[in-house]
Amino acid sequence: MLRLITVIFTLLIPAFSYAQSGSLDTQYRAFLENEMWSKAKAAGVSRGTFDRALAGKKLNQKIPGLVTPGSSGTPQKIRQAEFSQPSNYFNERNLGSIVATGRGLLNQNATTIKAIERKYGVPGRILIAIWGRESGFGRVTIPHDAFEVLGTKAFMSTRPELFQGELIAGLQMVERGLATPSQMKSSWAGALGQPQFLPSSYLKYAVDIDGNGKADIWNSTADTLGSIGAYLNKFGWQAGRDWGFEVTLPSAISCAQEGPDNRKTFAEWTRLGVKRVNGKPFPSAEMNKLGSILMPAGRFGPAFIVTPNFYVIKEYNESDLYALFVGHAGDRIQYGSAAFNAGWRKTDAMLRSDIASMQRNLERMGMDVGGADGLPGFKTRRSIGDWESAHQRQPTCFPSNDLIRSIK
Repeated sequence: MLRLITVIFTLLIPAFSYAQSGSLDTQYRAFLENEMWSKAKAAGVSRGTFDRALAGKKLNQKIPGLVTPGSSGTPQKIRQAEFSQPSNYFNERNLGSIVATGRGLLNQNATTIKAIERKYGVPGRILIAIWGRESGFGRVTIPHDAFEVLGTKAFMSTRPELFQGELIAGLQMVERGLATPSQMKSSWAGALGQPQFLPSSYLKYAVDIDGNGKADIWNSTADTLGSIGAYLNKFGWQAGRDWGFEVTLPSAISCAQEGPDNRKTFAEWTRLGVKRVNGKPFPSAEMNKLGSILMPAGRFGPAFIVTPNFYVIKEYNESDLYALFVGHAGDRIQYGSAAFNAGWRKTDAMLRSDIASMQRNLERMGMDVGGADGLPGFKTRRSIGDWESAHQRQPTCFPSNDLIRSIK
């Protein structure tokens, strides 16, 4: 899902006030009327649009990650590949299907893609890979009512103010004639159309490439690919650079050196003994430019030196594994590259809440884990590596159930 990019609205009435009486549905209707309508009106939304979009909408408590209004904290039972089994993210059946279909679509849309590349500097293989990952090239049914999803999450998510902003942005789309309420189908997270843009991202980045006067991310391939390109361009895509390279790291380089704040030039990494797994030298144009170590599964998976473009892909989705999937799939789509040289070793299945508890313990030791959110990003991974080194363990830089029990 796209990174949440939205205007944060200050709550006029604290959410906990709705949790004090009546059924949740009654509280929800009061929340929409007493809080969201005033915000929508201030944002230029008419009463007619507000009613057309939200009339009759009820809470959908099947949406993952909800909390009781007014409470805080991380939902306890969440399991995701991003923090349990990284190998699941690179299931060859799914990856191979995207690659095979993507190759055909890259050729089929070559003229449009070349125009988008010239305008935004983003390679077509990256556009195609994101399109495939987000919506199966527009073939995946997106069944949920966006206003039901956004309204529910505005009332019951752990970040209600963010989703209140997205709800307002969705209403503005309808107000401006950019979509009808019936067109506003979304994922569980409220993301729309083939590129899975949140409403605020649609308003900021969606573009009309096919020239019909509207940025149609639901039906137009050109607008979908162009909007992805515009988004990545806005976040700083560096034209002419790749996203990264799979490498082997000498034992003298600790996995705890991972991260964009530990960047070195490719020439410096080369002098330290870092090599591409295919035996080729790094491109000469990269040698004086900066790259960072990426080890999304610590010592349990492949290692990479990535360019700043990798972190631009992460602006689309905050997961390291997502960005790696996109870059790798794009390479295979355009170049016919093989699977990663180093495999993914099996890692423990872990609850996000347990990882968050371990992160809080590391924070109490003075380590920067990037926030106790239950997601093992690079700051958490290298903090684990530092803890392991300090306790005479071979650094793995990845959580396990043993580490969760040991890091107290």
